[in-house]
Amino acid sequence: MHDIADLEARGVVGVFLASEAFAEAARVQGESLGFPAPVVLVPHPVQDRTDEELRAVAEAVAPAVVAAVTGPA
Repeated sequence: MHDIADLEARGVVGVFLASEAFAEAARVQGESLGFPAPVVLVPHPVQDRTDEELRAVAEAVAPAVVAAVTGPA
């Protein structure tokens, strides 16, 4: 979250990706930074997925990522 906030402050558009299990932590950290970053959640867990499963997750969330970085601030 700190990296995304820093990039946004420099004019680089970003989105924060988080596992669904960390949705509340992402929200709280964004608030504490004074930065309501766009967040896209992915199914939990991430680390145990195969390459094929990760590719499917990425394809499923890609439209939300694009919308988050191209939509209104």
